[in-house]
This record gives sequence, structure tokens and C-alpha cells, in this order.
Amino acid sequence: MLGHAPALLRDPLVFLASLPGDQPLLRLRLGPTTLVLVCEPKLVRQVFLDDRTFDKGGPLYDRVREVVGNGLVTCAHRDHRRQRRLCQPSFHSDRMPNVVAAAAGAARDMTASWHTGQIVDVLPQSMAFATRAVLGSLFSTALPDATGERIRQALAVLDDGIFRRAFSPALVNRLPLPANRRYRDSSAVLRREVAAIITSRRTEGRDRGDLLSALLGAAGPGDHDVRSLSETEIIDQVQIFLHAGVEASAATLAWSLHLLAEHPPVAEGVRAECDAVVGGAALAPENLPRLALTRAVVTEALRLYPPAWFLTRSLEQSAELGGTRLPAGTAVALSPYLLHRRPDLHPEPGTFAPDRWRDTPPDRTAFLPFGAGARKCIGDRQGMDTVVTALAVIIRNWQLTPSTVLSPRPRALLLPRGLRLQVRAR
Repeated sequence: MLGHAPALLRDPLVFLASLPGDQPLLRLRLGPTTLVLVCEPKLVRQVFLDDRTFDKGGPLYDRVREVVGNGLVTCAHRDHRRQRRLCQPSFHSDRMPNVVAAAAGAARDMTASWHTGQIVDVLPQSMAFATRAVLGSLFSTALPDATGERIRQALAVLDDGIFRRAFSPALVNRLPLPANRRYRDSSAVLRREVAAIITSRRTEGRDRGDLLSALLGAAGPGDHDVRSLSETEIIDQVQIFLHAGVEASAATLAWSLHLLAEHPPVAEGVRAECDAVVGGAALAPENLPRLALTRAVVTEALRLYPPAWFLTRSLEQSAELGGTRLPAGTAVALSPYLLHRRPDLHPEPGTFAPDRWRDTPPDRTAFLPFGAGARKCIGDRQGMDTVVTALAVIIRNWQLTPSTVLSPRPRALLLPRGLRLQVRAR
């Protein structure tokens, strides 16, 4: 009755690795849900590019939509073009100084209490960093620590719940179980905190040059005004930017720190690069293009451990995929993690080799941590620059040594479980 669900929920990455590597499409049965997993790179790209046919949906996005509403990441094709046009100014390059400043400040705050010999639990600290950084770039001001902590705790509960609920029977999700109550309570907390922040900013009535100001500038009086975002849509957008920005940035930073701790020569190269480019000055946005190795480390971390490791789509009309006719309503799954570990696409795929990106830009078919096509992550550049900035600030001042053997923890996003590093001041 449960099909492949127990194996997927118990250890998703082991399950994916056990699948036949030479099949373009695989049918998975997950309890009451049947998924068609797309394994061939060209077919994966076809799904990403044809977002009208392969719309945002399926069990995973249905659960994400429960939490963050009908925002840019979760909305259907019919709403996406309008929302994308209205949100795009929020990610214009002239707002990048806010992103870099927020990330640098959050990284300094993260390491302010560190001391030589300390064992650091990396994921909670990375989550605290990302919460400060994303809140800082969204709202251009430091929110009370208690607000940030409530948001961080809510996001952690929701990340666990989304993946579990995506592949659990609807009846189980409706039962008054402690996990279900925590999930519903956390969803309410996140929405309440975001709504309060937006109300406060609207009362203030001035443009701070941040993402929220840009979203409010696109606001209008009605839900159906094509030239504006409604109040509900603004709340949905901020929630999805928080959910995606905080957890993806935290995961990528944590994996990057882990990989540098495991490979001291690469860490020394990053440190030397940062010294040469930044010197004793504060990191500035104009420094980032010259941090080639630092950026390559983050790119390689995204290849090995893509936060969005498993995605779903819903087939809006019958279509042919790889010579197979799929009926309308078919749930389709994609796994960037699976693609990124293929030896025919990435030689020695299990090896950490950032130099593979120094002179070779990522292939649009084989490297998909941000998706592709019209639904590609709107904040990909800001997310990369946030992590590159943090990595440069940390590695300039600290040396890292592994303290534990960790394992990936796949939920809605791919997070490191049990990652602890010993730190030593440079």
C-alpha cells in the first residue's frame, strides 16, 4: 500500500542513488500518489522550459502553497508572468549594496562570539546568519532578535513538515497529531510576523531602497489590478522570499564551510584570494566579481548539495515526454541532486573540485540548483552573492577543522545534519 514511500522518507538520497541510471523516466508509487521521475537531462530541461504544460504543482508544491500562499514560487502559470513583472524591480542590481551589506553584517554577527577551540554547531548558526541577512536585505533594518528567532523557528518546523506531508496520506495530515499542530501553528506565526512587519512599514511610508519598499511600490487597491500587488500577494511574496532565501542561503553556507574544512588547501586559496582582493578593507559589492575561487566553492557546494534537491510539477494537459505519452494530471518529479551526481555530466561527481568552475560556466542542462526557464529562481544572483559575501568574511578571519561526521538531511530542502566544526581565529 505504501509503495516506495518508506524508502524515500527513510533515506531519500540513498533511494535516489539506487534507481536505474539509464532510464529517462521512472514511475514511483508513494502511497496514494504516483510520480513520474524525469532522469534524462534534456527531458528535465524540457519540463523546466515548458512551464505552461508542466505547471507548478504536485505533492511538494501543494504543501508549500499551504504555508506561503500563492506567491511567485508557488503560483500557477496563469499568475506567474504578472507576479514576475511586478516583483522583478525588487531584484534590480541597484539594490545589491543592501544585499552585500546585510550579508557582511550578519556574518560578522554570527562569528562575534566565536573563540579559538570552540566547537560550532554550524546549521543553527547558519540559519541565524541567513535570517539576519535576508531580513536585512528585505527590510534594510535590524528587526528585534525575538522577531527573527520566531521566524527562524517557524521556518525550521515548516521545512520538516512540508516534505513529510507531501508524501503522507491526506487523512494523516488532518489528524490532531503534535507534528501537525506544530506545523499549523508555525504557519500562522510566520504569516502573522510578516503581516505585522508590512503594516509597520506601510505606516512609516518611506522608501528605504530595499525589497519590501519595491514590493510596496508595486502595491495597489485591488486583488485583480494587473498593475499592482494586492495586500495578500505582498504577504505571500515576503513569506516565500523568507522561506526560500533563509533556508537555501543557510544550507549553502553550511555546506560550503563543511567542504572548506574538509579541504584545507582550497580554504587557504580562498583566504589568499580574499586577502588579495579585499585586503584590510571592508568587503564591498565591487569586490565580488574578483572572488573567482570563492564563488567557485559556492557553485561546487550547490552542485554537490543543491538545496532544492527534489521538485514536483503537475501536467496540465496530456503531453509526450521522452517518447511516452503522459495524461493530464500526472505528477512529475525532478531531482537536481540526481543530475548533479551523474558521471557523464560531471566527471568524478562525488569529488569536491571547485576548479571545474574556474574557467567553465555551469551548463544550463547539467547544473540546475536554481531551476531554469521562466520559473528560474528570481533571487539566484542575490542568493549567490549573500553566501559568497559570508564565506569571504568568515574565511578571512577563521580556520575551520571538522569535528563530526555528518550526513545530509533531506526535507523540503537539503540540509546538513550534525555538522560541527572547530574554529580557530586566524
